[in-house]
Amino acid sequence: MDYNKNKKREVAGEMTEIFGTLGPACAQADILGQMFSQGMTGMRLNLSHSGLKESGALIGSFFQAAQRSGIRPQLLMDMQGPEIRIGNLQAPLQLNENEEIEIGLIENGVNEDAHRIPVAENVLAALEAGSHILLDDGKIELVINAVSPRVLAGVLRGGVLHGRKSLKIAGRQIPGPVLTSQDREQIRLAKDYGVTALMQPFVTNGAQLEEVRHELRKNHMEHLRVFAKIENREGMSHIHDILPHADMLVIARGDLGNDMPLWELPAAQQMLSAACRSEGKPFLVVTQLLASMVHSPYPTRAEVSDIFHAVRDGAAAVMVTNETAVGDYPVQVIRYLKKTVQEAEKMR
Repeated sequence: MDYNKNKKREVAGEMTEIFGTLGPACAQADILGQMFSQGMTGMRLNLSHSGLKESGALIGSFFQAAQRSGIRPQLLMDMQGPEIRIGNLQAPLQLNENEEIEIGLIENGVNEDAHRIPVAENVLAALEAGSHILLDDGKIELVINAVSPRVLAGVLRGGVLHGRKSLKIAGRQIPGPVLTSQDREQIRLAKDYGVTALMQPFVTNGAQLEEVRHELRKNHMEHLRVFAKIENREGMSHIHDILPHADMLVIARGDLGNDMPLWELPAAQQMLSAACRSEGKPFLVVTQLLASMVHSPYPTRAEVSDIFHAVRDGAAAVMVTNETAVGDYPVQVIRYLKKTVQEAEKMR
């Protein structure tokens, strides 16, 4: 079933949605109010690390700020989905290049060894000598040196690793459930917290979105928009099966960029944009749009050019993540994002 049947998007004249991400950097209602005044239309809540109940105060500030600003905002819950993540850590791990680190099984949901990376059993079983592991959206890279008697990995690209960060084995797909038990609980709670849309990670076929919609119907939440995140080559290869089942396609360049050489990512974005335009499906572009502004009050020239071309290519929405969730300048981020979008809209 095509949920946008007979609703081909007319690019010209439509306003681009501007999404931030909720987090400690914008937890106060006054900061959120300033972000709304700069043009923000809604925000994403990442449920990989928390839940709706745990984020109740943050969500409350969000809606309080929106009401004061006279805005009916969009609240997007980004589901846990089938993405593979490491377990919890007692403290952040400093991983230095050329050092070795052990990878072990999560014990009762807790990492008992502070100097070991905890993973689920299916991940541990998939590791082979020579396997490359990308952690935290590829910021950290390891290579497996040994799998017996212990799994040991050398650090190729170091950094500080925090718990519950993403894990990908290069060239290997590890299947997971479309919806975790936590995801189903969040859907059950969504109405109570004013959620307006659901972001489904790692979509690779249309049937997965139908499973999501079935769960929404069970909980009388079928009115929620369903955003399909394309995060690997498999999703790209089945894009025409996915599009009829989504309300919005998300070109999620973080994990998508982990699944291919980075120099291929721009072409992948262009292909997905063209597929959406050809079928009249709105799409959203996300990941590192203004990454430099996590710690800088000004963006780079390359970043504003990236945003401009994404909107010029027909993006119905753009989204920032860490820039507003943990960055130093969340209000300025939205200002630059909105101003750049407006310039691009003049040329559509």
